Amino acid sequence: MNNLSTHFYRSKKAVEFIQSKSEGRQPKVGIILGSGLGPFAESINNKITFSYKDLPGFPDAGVKGHAGQLILGKINGTEVVVLQGRAHYYESGKPDVMRTPVETLKELGCKTLLLTNAAGSLLPEAQPGSVMMLTDHINFTGVNPLFDETETSRFVDMGDAYDLSLCEQFRNAAKTKNITLHEGVYIWFCGPSFETPAEIRAAKILGADAVGMSTVPEAILARFYGLKVAALSIITNMAAGMSDEDLSHAQTMENAAMGANDLQGLLGEFLLNYETT
Repeated sequence: MNNLSTHFYRSKKAVEFIQSKSEGRQPKVGIILGSGLGPFAESINNKITFSYKDLPGFPDAGVKGHAGQLILGKINGTEVVVLQGRAHYYESGKPDVMRTPVETLKELGCKTLLLTNAAGSLLPEAQPGSVMMLTDHINFTGVNPLFDETETSRFVDMGDAYDLSLCEQFRNAAKTKNITLHEGVYIWFCGPSFETPAEIRAAKILGADAVGMSTVPEAILARFYGLKVAALSIITNMAAGMSDEDLSHAQTMENAAMGANDLQGLLGEFLLNYETT
């Protein structure tokens, strides 16, 4: 069984299991929650919750702040499926660790994938607790979740990785909610160690505005499966060398909570108007 067949078999089994217990739900929007953002799931109505452990091909979400649950429900009238936590490349050494979950979202009926994460800022004006919308990304890892793929569809056009119409909808949501929404380019480092000041200086030269250890492989996979993508980062720290603070995961978790209300407001407003977009 080739790589494509293996992932499709696992996602098919996961979808069959979910649909057997989901009362005919048909989600339109998938959302992946990053470090410290799990409490957003409390805003979901009519919830049906599945543990990743019960879903074939789903990884363990081994990092603190990632609950490892798939939740079906509604937010502001829109049917959603929320992944409460993700697995990272650095946990397994597999860049396609989130492939089965992303394919499952697509097979459940999602047309749009909203990615969230906790990130470090390279922009002085984007301070901890603020939110940044990603307009593009830089893959600095040298790996790709489509390694081992044999079909010609692996040559994914990433020129529109982050959908322009979705980005405009988030700009409108920010205006409506009176939320400051920064915009920028996200650079993916593999982790788990934080970046060095020299690496951040290099990232600046390359045009990066935020830095993190996730999101990019999921964006690539989503585009591979034909999903439209938008992504929001909660800024949890200034990148290495840009402040005197030591970097830690505890800091990431604490500061993610500072921006959680703005993130929830943006997602809620976006979903409120999703039917008419």
